[in-house]
Amino acid sequence: MSAIPATLDSKHPTGDQTPGPAPAPRLTALRNAPWIVMALAVVVGAGAGAGSVVFRWCIQTFTRLLSGHGDYAASPGATNPHVPWLGPYFVLLAPVVGGLLYGPLVNRFAKEARGHGVPEVMLAVAQRGGRISPKVAVVKTLASALTIGSGGSVGREGPIVQIGSALGSTLGRLIGATEGRMKLLVACGAAGGIAATFNAPLAGVFFAMELILGTFSAEAFGATVLASVTASVIGRAAFGDNAFLNLPDFHVDHLTQYGLFALLGVIAAVVGMSFTRFLYLIEDACDWLWRGPEWLRPAVGGLALGVVLLVLPEMYGVGYPVLQKATAGGYAAGFLLLLLVGKMVATSLTIGIGGSGGVFAPSLFIGAMLGSAYGIGVHHLLPGTAGAVGAYALIGMGAVFAGGARAPITAVVILFELTGEYSIILPLMLAIVLATATSRLLSGDTIYTLKLRRRGIDLEGPAQGAAIGAQHVGTVMEPLPAPLPAATPLTDAADLLSLSGHGALPVVDDNGAYVGVVTAQTVAEALAEQPDAAPSTVRQLAEPPAVVTADQPLAQALHTLLASAGTGIPVLDTDRGSPVGWLSHQSALRAVHATA
Repeated sequence: MSAIPATLDSKHPTGDQTPGPAPAPRLTALRNAPWIVMALAVVVGAGAGAGSVVFRWCIQTFTRLLSGHGDYAASPGATNPHVPWLGPYFVLLAPVVGGLLYGPLVNRFAKEARGHGVPEVMLAVAQRGGRISPKVAVVKTLASALTIGSGGSVGREGPIVQIGSALGSTLGRLIGATEGRMKLLVACGAAGGIAATFNAPLAGVFFAMELILGTFSAEAFGATVLASVTASVIGRAAFGDNAFLNLPDFHVDHLTQYGLFALLGVIAAVVGMSFTRFLYLIEDACDWLWRGPEWLRPAVGGLALGVVLLVLPEMYGVGYPVLQKATAGGYAAGFLLLLLVGKMVATSLTIGIGGSGGVFAPSLFIGAMLGSAYGIGVHHLLPGTAGAVGAYALIGMGAVFAGGARAPITAVVILFELTGEYSIILPLMLAIVLATATSRLLSGDTIYTLKLRRRGIDLEGPAQGAAIGAQHVGTVMEPLPAPLPAATPLTDAADLLSLSGHGALPVVDDNGAYVGVVTAQTVAEALAEQPDAAPSTVRQLAEPPAVVTADQPLAQALHTLLASAGTGIPVLDTDRGSPVGWLSHQSALRAVHATA
C-alpha cells in the first residue's frame, strides 16, 4: 500500500487537492524497508513507555490532590487530609471537581477521548487507515488521569492504549508511512502501552494483534514485540520489575477442580456479558436524563458517582488494592458479591456521565470478585478437593475479561505473566475458552464492538454509506496513493509498485500535473519482454483510464473499475480534472455489501 498524504482524505475531499511533488522513489522505498519499520516500532514503543510514565504520574498527582492518598481504595473510608473537616464525605465533591476540569477539556479539544478508548483505536485501524489525531494523546492523558484521580471507577489500560496508538499514528503521518505501515505503528503503540502499564510485554503483543489489528503476521509480530519490549524496559526503569499485582502461587491439586474451573468459565461469560449490557444501559439512561451542555455533564453526574463512593469507598479509582486483597481471601463471600455489583455500577456510571477510562481493569476486578466468591462457595461444599480460593479469583479475572472482550489469547497470556505459575495454565485455558465460546453464543458483539455498533459502525462490515447506485463515488473512495513522478526509472517503479497494495499508481509530471496511471503488469511486461529496449521512465507507459469523477454515481463507475487493469483507478475532481481519491475494488465491495 502506498503513502497517504495528510491533505487527501476521502471523507473530506475539500481544499486544494492537486497532487504536490511526489517523494523520490528511493526515499519512498526506504520508508518501507523492513529495518526502517522495526526502527520505527522501537521509537513508538519508547514513546508509549514514556507516555505510560507520564500518565501514571498524572494519575498519582491528581489522586493525591483530590483524595489526599496515594490510592484511596487502599484505605477506604478515610478522611482527606487536605479537608479533614469533611471526613469521608469529601468523596461527594471529588468527582464533581474532576468533572469540572476534564468535562470542558474533552468537549472542546477531543471528544473521542471520552469513554474507554479501545473502540476508537479499533475503528481507526479498521476503517480510517490508522489515522488518529495527535491531540488525543494529550487530552486522553489529562482527562483519564483526572477521572481516575477524582474517583472514577475505571482502568488506566484503555487510555494508555489510545495514547500509545495516537503516538504511533502521529509518527506515521510525519514520515509519510503507507496505510499498512500506519496501522502497524498504531498497533505498536497499543502493545507498548499495555506492556508498560501491566509490566506484561507478551500481553501487549497479543492485545495489539488480537484486538487492534485482528490478524497475525510475522512482520506484525516482530514489530509489536520490539515496541512492547522497549516500552517494558522504560516502564521497569520507572516503576520497577514488578507485576501490577503481587499474587501468591497457586496449584491445582485435584482433578475435580478442572470441572469446577470449567463451570466458573461459563458463569464468568454470563457475568462478562451482563457487565457489557449494563454498561451501555447506564450510558443510555444518562443520555436520556441529561439535557444540559455536554461539558457540564461529568460534574453534575459526579454527584451520583459521589454517592456510590460514599456507600462503597472501595470503588474509588482503579481499585487494585481491593482486587489484590480479594485474591488473598480477605473478604467474605457476601461482601465480594457486593463489590462485584458495586464495580459494575461505579464503572458504568463513570463512563455514562462522560468520564474517560478503560474497562479492562474493571473486568479483571469483577472477575476477581466473582472467582473469590465462587471459590469460597465450592470450598464450603467440597472442602477436601476445592483447593485455594485465590486460584478461582485468578481464573475468574481471565474468564470475565475473555467473556466481555472475547480476546482469549490476551487473557491467558496476561494472567500467566501476572502469576508466573505454569500449573495454573491448564485450568486457565479451559475456563477462558469456555467463557469465550459461551460469550459468542450469547452475543455477536464484545464490550468494545458494541459501542461502535450502537453508532451504526460494523468493523467487519462495510464502511458507512448510502445504498449502492444512490451514493456518489466521493463517498466511498479511498485516499489517493502517493503518485509516481513521470521521470521515475522503470526499475524503481517496479519496486514501488510491488510495495503498493494497489497494483497501479497515478503518475504526475514535474509540475505535479496528472499524466495517467501505470500498472504493475505493464511495467513487468516491459521489463520482461524487451529488457534492452524498455522505456527508461514510467512516462511512456502511463495511460489515463476512463474518467471517473467524485460526483459520479457509484453504479456507473463500477463498469469503468471492472474494465481497468490493477486493483483501482483514480477519482478525478470534476472541475480541474486532477486526482482527489482512489476507487478500489475493496471500497466498491464494501458499498455493495452495505445493501446486502
